[in-house]
Amino acid sequence: MTETLALLDAEEREQLLGIWNLIPEEDRQKMTQEDVLFVLDAMDDYLESVGLLEADENTGEVTYLDGDVDETEQLNFILVAQKRRHSSTLTSSQIQIILDAELQYGIAQGYYEEEE
Repeated sequence: MTETLALLDAEEREQLLGIWNLIPEEDRQKMTQEDVLFVLDAMDDYLESVGLLEADENTGEVTYLDGDVDETEQLNFILVAQKRRHSSTLTSSQIQIILDAELQYGIAQGYYEEEE
């Protein structure tokens, strides 16, 4: 386990592993759990930038607010963040796979409602 992953609390580690296990095996071979964690962090940065996430600076507690996410805008935001990250070579397809797995995980956990 890397230093970054070791810093996660039990709930964060469970979420990461849950999402990781939803990614098809052939795709997992081309990325790392740290790549998934990067995308999750970039998603939060995007949500904060559009006013759908509030973080308490004193406690670190995060509150997700209801609202619609422009998936294309979110993907583009993550791509820009990824270009600034020198150690990552994720493609837009790989990022989308991670986003899809996160959505599946969120639906299964009751964080999101399944769209009809």
